[in-house]
Amino acid sequence: MDKMNRISYLFFIFPLLMLSQNRLRDHGVEIGVLQPGTYNAITDVPGVQVGHSTIFSGENIRTGVTAILPHSGNIFQEKVPAAIYVGNGFGKLAGYTQVKELGNLETPIILTNTLSVPTAVNAVIGYTLNQPGNENVRSVNAVVGETNDGYLNDIRGRHVTEAHVIQALKDVKPGPVTEGNIGAGTGTICFGFKGGIGTSSRVLPKKSGGYTVGVLVQTNFGGVLQVAGVEVGKKLGHYSDSFKYSPDGSCMMVVMTDAPLGSRNLERLAKRAMLGLAKTGGIASNGSGDYVIAVSTAEACRIPYQSDSPIQSVPTLRNEAMTPLFLATIEATEEAILNSLFAAETMIGRDGHKIEALPKEKVLDILKEAGKMD
Repeated sequence: MDKMNRISYLFFIFPLLMLSQNRLRDHGVEIGVLQPGTYNAITDVPGVQVGHSTIFSGENIRTGVTAILPHSGNIFQEKVPAAIYVGNGFGKLAGYTQVKELGNLETPIILTNTLSVPTAVNAVIGYTLNQPGNENVRSVNAVVGETNDGYLNDIRGRHVTEAHVIQALKDVKPGPVTEGNIGAGTGTICFGFKGGIGTSSRVLPKKSGGYTVGVLVQTNFGGVLQVAGVEVGKKLGHYSDSFKYSPDGSCMMVVMTDAPLGSRNLERLAKRAMLGLAKTGGIASNGSGDYVIAVSTAEACRIPYQSDSPIQSVPTLRNEAMTPLFLATIEATEEAILNSLFAAETMIGRDGHKIEALPKEKVLDILKEAGKMD
């Protein structure tokens, strides 16, 4: 291998190595029975891209933006089937009612902090209006989700700007997805440990359609942590009758698949993501906003903004073909949440508040003792 090729190889492989060192599966712990895709990420779904903008400044600013695109074209002109399921509604998810009513998504999905939702909505509107082909558009349903990172971040300062949202949109790319303290996960907390962005995927066997399901999460919620069915939080003593930390927060879950689904079955799929959250020990507490956005990226299911025909015929899976997709969503959501914990690092933020990373070595010892790894 010559020098230039060796350098190119290193630039290609280095991100993969960095990701693999911080993920649950690379420690020999496998969640579920289905196999992940190439990157074990939401970007294993063809066409899906993810970008981040991270704001880490001074002692008090720890926040950011994460953008997810279902395809690389003009999403407003080529809308995609979508559904949103509300597990617990203590949140500020923008764009919900139109997705519920029409069953489609017409913008990128943006994740950020609670008080930055209006800023992100405005940025997405500008981004959409400025795309070639949208010169006559008069209405934009921006979908923006959030979690509250106010313990580590000066959330009242509202430091996310429209430029940060546009930066995340410009950063989108396929392939490996950086996890942990990045983008919208920069200042989040999960099970009392440092949370963040996490992702995972599952590929169905050919006999079940061979479809891919990818999940990306922004974790900022509580409960009693379980890993691969082991009561890790209990064994760590990381709980009490009233919790040693606030179980409130939120979890944003984005599910994408190349299976041809309409909004009704996408909502059914979205509901299963909550089962994945529950398998990690999440409890959807009173103060938690737990939302699932589910999208079909199947090209044959795209919905043109304008058409000469009043009738649209699209392929769609039958109800009895949904079960393997349900399982894939549950497994990918569970692993995405755990990946967010394994990738996150200890952080000191607003007013000197400190949140420790998951004690991975202790967790791995517990899992080994339970027979979950060699």
